[in-house]
Amino acid sequence: MFTIPLSTRVGHRFALILAATAVVFSTPLAAYAQDKSVSGPLVLYSSQPERDLKETLAAFNAQYPNVKVETFRSGTTEVISRLRTEIAAGAPRPDLLLIADAVSMETLKLEGRLLRMRNIDTSAIPAAFFDAQRTYIGTKLITTGIVYNTQSKFKPTSWADLQSPELKGQVVMPSPLYSGAAAITVSTWSASPDLGWKFIEALKANNAVAVRGNGAVLQQVASGEKMVGVLVDFMALNAKAKGSPVEFVIPKEGLTFVTEPVAILNTAKNIPAAEAFVNFLVSSKGQQFSTQLGYLPLAKNVAPPKGYPAGSSYRFMKVVPGDIVKTGDEEKKRFGQVFGG
Repeated sequence: MFTIPLSTRVGHRFALILAATAVVFSTPLAAYAQDKSVSGPLVLYSSQPERDLKETLAAFNAQYPNVKVETFRSGTTEVISRLRTEIAAGAPRPDLLLIADAVSMETLKLEGRLLRMRNIDTSAIPAAFFDAQRTYIGTKLITTGIVYNTQSKFKPTSWADLQSPELKGQVVMPSPLYSGAAAITVSTWSASPDLGWKFIEALKANNAVAVRGNGAVLQQVASGEKMVGVLVDFMALNAKAKGSPVEFVIPKEGLTFVTEPVAILNTAKNIPAAEAFVNFLVSSKGQQFSTQLGYLPLAKNVAPPKGYPAGSSYRFMKVVPGDIVKTGDEEKKRFGQVFGG
């Protein structure tokens, strides 16, 4: 397990678990109409799970057979570290980045490392899920909401419910000191006028506990050790599908989320192929393909994977990567002071 700043590892960490548990329904590659006008080498650095990346590239190459993709795949921390080493040497290699979360991308954007994409069709993607300047665009969703044990007498429907006296000592959450998704959740809570640090401090006063990761949250709630938890969606939904006595709740205030964004570096050598790759990921076909890997799509016209809530039921809190870049470290420090650890 990595202990790293803010949320650089979230998509890699949680998608690795998803890759091991999701059921994949293969799309016939012949379904993709070929476009041979785009060609040449393309270098992609990614934190996607190996299986997901391999299958995504196969689907992309079925549509663009003349693009030869070279990849470097690792955790987001190592991907960014390698990129920074190359930048310092004056020789950044990747055309594209496909990594965990928008906070990492926002840092690169502020440094002027990302290309403003002008030939990408984002008409089906809600504006909340990509940078207004289009320097990075989300490709899929991993959300964080509430999970509860079906034996719980109190069934929460909102984040605010977690401070209820009926749940005293019964709430568990992943610590933002270890979980990237939790870091984003805590930063989003703290910025909410309806929640803020008053809510976070009330959780501690209600004897909520913070554990090292999402896996520990699921284990405690599924076993009945705790009745309610803060958890990423796919863990709860996969566990429920396998018979665990858990339910996943979309809080009334909304879910927090990461979008596993893609970006083109401003030093890219094959921009047409890079744009083709981004367009593939955000297209209806690309979004449908992501659901077959078990991810929640961003596109409004693509249905969620089987077993997920209906798309119309989703509500989202306002997640502002630029603000989290500025405040995330201080918020983690404050959380540690409140909860300990």
